Amino acid sequence: MMLETNLKETLAELSERGLKRKMRTIEGSQSREITLDGRKVLNFCSNNYLGLADDPRLGAAAAASITAEGFGSGASRLVCGNLSSHSRLEEKIAEFKGTERALLFSTGYMANLGIISSLYNRGDMIFSDKLNHASILDGILLSGAEYKRYAHVDMESLEAMLKAAPPLVKKLIITDSVFSMDGDIAPLPAIVALAKKYNASVMVDEAHGLGVLGKNGKGAVEHFGLEGQVDIQMGTFSKAAGSFGAYCCGSNQLIDLLINKARSFIYTTGLPPSVAAASIQGLEIIAQEPQRRTKLWKNTEFLLKALKDMGFDTLNTQTSIIPILVKDAPLSVRFSERLLEDGIFVSAIRPPTVPANTARLRVTVMATHTEQDLNKLLSSMKKIGKELCLI
Repeated sequence: MMLETNLKETLAELSERGLKRKMRTIEGSQSREITLDGRKVLNFCSNNYLGLADDPRLGAAAAASITAEGFGSGASRLVCGNLSSHSRLEEKIAEFKGTERALLFSTGYMANLGIISSLYNRGDMIFSDKLNHASILDGILLSGAEYKRYAHVDMESLEAMLKAAPPLVKKLIITDSVFSMDGDIAPLPAIVALAKKYNASVMVDEAHGLGVLGKNGKGAVEHFGLEGQVDIQMGTFSKAAGSFGAYCCGSNQLIDLLINKARSFIYTTGLPPSVAAASIQGLEIIAQEPQRRTKLWKNTEFLLKALKDMGFDTLNTQTSIIPILVKDAPLSVRFSERLLEDGIFVSAIRPPTVPANTARLRVTVMATHTEQDLNKLLSSMKKIGKELCLI
């Protein structure tokens, strides 16, 4: 009974503060237009940046794999669950990213936990951007390494911490490439330069960079021309690639060590082979159809300029993740609800996902959004923004 009382009180407090969350049900495919709780709405909160989540070619690849390999992988990969589809995807992503080797993980969260806690321990130091993803923070805490959090994209803050660190201690700098709630891009060239200066390694989370940044969609490392200068690259197939799962790319020795020490890899059943097959297809489309990225950036630039011209605070976004700063959590929820009344689905993002007093709408653009879609969103944003006294 005590547990139920505590649960009730906690949920009531979350609700009162405008922080209680609930799940909404989508029927059918993940697309620019979705059926949400039985109603057709425009989707402006998906990470399906290139529109591949419902691309029939990914479905066909998955179906062919199921016919040939069945659905489940049966065991962890170190027992008997290491299937040929896994190996093909690892070879594909390593080749695409220009690294010696790659290793699959079930999710980006599990990848970050496994990578960080396997490579770093007590006595080591990890320097992490203040706005890095929660999975990075949890991986650091699990490792037991000394945690140094530098101010967001602030290289002076980072250098001061590196300068104060003992010179012989093992050091790692970790950053998201694209920050998932702010949409800005990490200053990777400066981070790499500082790592060289202070004898630190660099790990980049490319979850929101893969398929979006770089001439060939390889991510921020390619975008900045830093191939061969970043020690650890992880990312996911669940966003621009339209599939599921995660990867770590790096040297042969790095992957060998993770296979032997990463608990979130060792003690997890291998991905269904159909998921790996779909991810391979997604990577091939990213490589072969650059026009998708061109359209994504065209849509992004159009929408971002219009929102700024209206007077919305979009922070320092540089990508198709466009935050609309509201500050007040209940007001952000109201804004989201009003948009849904207009047939537009945009999520309200509140603490603890973002810092206190920075609640926002998180608008995400897709390559498949039409000009009509964008204009409908802008019309509603302007109307509701004025109603709520935000512009």
